[in-house]
Amino acid sequence: MKPGVDFAAVARLDLAEVVRSRWLAICLSLYAGLAGVFVAAGLRESGVIGFTGLGRALFSLCHTLVLLLPLVALVATGQVVNRARDEGTLELLMSQPIRRGRYLFAILAVRFAALALPLLAIFVLLGVVGAAWSGAGAAAGIATRASALCAALLFAFTSIGLLISVRVRSPARANAYVILCWLAGVALVDFALIGAMLRWQLQPRAVLLLAALNPVQDARLGLLSAGGVDLETLGPVGFYLVQTLGPNGLLALGVVWPTILGAAAFALALRAFRRFDLV
Repeated sequence: MKPGVDFAAVARLDLAEVVRSRWLAICLSLYAGLAGVFVAAGLRESGVIGFTGLGRALFSLCHTLVLLLPLVALVATGQVVNRARDEGTLELLMSQPIRRGRYLFAILAVRFAALALPLLAIFVLLGVVGAAWSGAGAAAGIATRASALCAALLFAFTSIGLLISVRVRSPARANAYVILCWLAGVALVDFALIGAMLRWQLQPRAVLLLAALNPVQDARLGLLSAGGVDLETLGPVGFYLVQTLGPNGLLALGVVWPTILGAAAFALALRAFRRFDLV
């Protein structure tokens, strides 16, 4: 078999599964619905305080997506391999001249593209409409930075979902791990960090370091770089971070660390998938 043929075959099969399960339509509807709600609110506000209302609406949309995208990615990938193992599809595919590594690479590529491409299309549309409406690049700048941050976040949690799918055979346990992973990224780390601050009175640099270990927090910090660098917009914490790291530093942190974390999670999933039994 020629190199890449097995990758393309698995990618076509998984893409057909994604289309059949309507994940593409669900993602596009979800992103478009959220964008419509926030942009409508921004346009209504813009009549009162000027066009800055749309920029603030995009900012709020991005913060909502940062909390929602990890759950969407985990649900989309948390049961791919273990379900194929239970149904016997995985054993049938591996009886063909298909390498295990290319199978998992194809699954990662298809699922990541299915989650990221509709979102990038929405951001491009919002950036073009915002630039045409205002004649300034504020909305386009926010959309560009948010696209990079959301893509990195999706890659991290898509890889983590695949790791759960490979390591956890029981679908019920996999669902529980998916929920726990999302809660740990979105809510529990905040509570743990606040508790640590109250208990040990940590220094600001230590708090920033602990927060930066969480990819969701990194995306939040990266979004701060898209706003205006003033105390009124960012608040005291955001203003301190922008002054400490700079807008480009926050953006790099929000893109690089989730990408590294996602690559590490996929490497662990690939190692386990190559070593574990297929049935």
